[in-house]
Amino acid sequence: MGQLPESDQLAISDLPITTRNSGFQTGHTSGTFDPMALAVTRSMKLLRKLFDCPHIPHALVTPLQCLFLLWMSSLAPPAVAQQVSFHIAPLRPVEELRSEALKAKPPTEEGTFRRQDLVELVKLDPTIKLDVRYATTNNFLGTPVYTEARAFLERPAAEALVLANHQLRDQGYGLIIHDGYRPWYVTKIFWDATPDDKKKFVANPAEGSKHNRGCAVDLSLYDLKTGEEVQMPSGYDEMTDRAYADYPGGTADERARRALLREAMEKQGFKVIPDEWWHFDYKDWKLYPIINVKFEDLGQ
Repeated sequence: MGQLPESDQLAISDLPITTRNSGFQTGHTSGTFDPMALAVTRSMKLLRKLFDCPHIPHALVTPLQCLFLLWMSSLAPPAVAQQVSFHIAPLRPVEELRSEALKAKPPTEEGTFRRQDLVELVKLDPTIKLDVRYATTNNFLGTPVYTEARAFLERPAAEALVLANHQLRDQGYGLIIHDGYRPWYVTKIFWDATPDDKKKFVANPAEGSKHNRGCAVDLSLYDLKTGEEVQMPSGYDEMTDRAYADYPGGTADERARRALLREAMEKQGFKVIPDEWWHFDYKDWKLYPIINVKFEDLGQ
């Protein structure tokens, strides 16, 4: 799980085919990367050297290029949805929406709530991986929304998540977190940026979300042997029917992994939402208030 060598990173941008390296490791964050990017890059370097050879007749170069690309495509796995996020075109520039959201106020709530006790997940269990897409450009808005790549939950939810992670390790998997506690202003950005036909996939800031209460988590599985995130019937944050928790499509293995994740989470008091297989709400979410504290104000 590391960065590609600098020479290979530069070469990727020069390739006449589309590929993506979504691997990174900064601070508490470690994400997946596309192994085919490295394979294609190095093979393309070799190909270029071969085609530059004066002993190869010019008339053969184009047919050889076509055959090579066909061979590479046969080696490549199906599109790895987990590595590149679904994208929409924001209704307005995100920076403009951010400025407005930071000035806005969360809805007023009545009732008695538990005191906020947000816990950073990797401090409870370092084997939990992070791929916090909202701190990168690899998210549905295509621009960073979070200022830091961190994940928090209210303590009881965090401790339950750790138990689920331990259970899954016995079956060869670990949890990889895409999002946990979400400041209210970010929920407002998402709502204001999302077209009406996709708004069922984002929370209404007028009501707040369970993410705002530190009691919702977006996550998937990673393979303990490879350290890489597994494939599911859809990608994270994909705003299509494939994202539904009971979507019947995808491969049998993908559905089995989705079911395994759901079983482990439900056993610890979480409940999946129907529209998103990766989103789980903790059972006691009603006991916590909407929070609008930035990550950088939560301490280290």
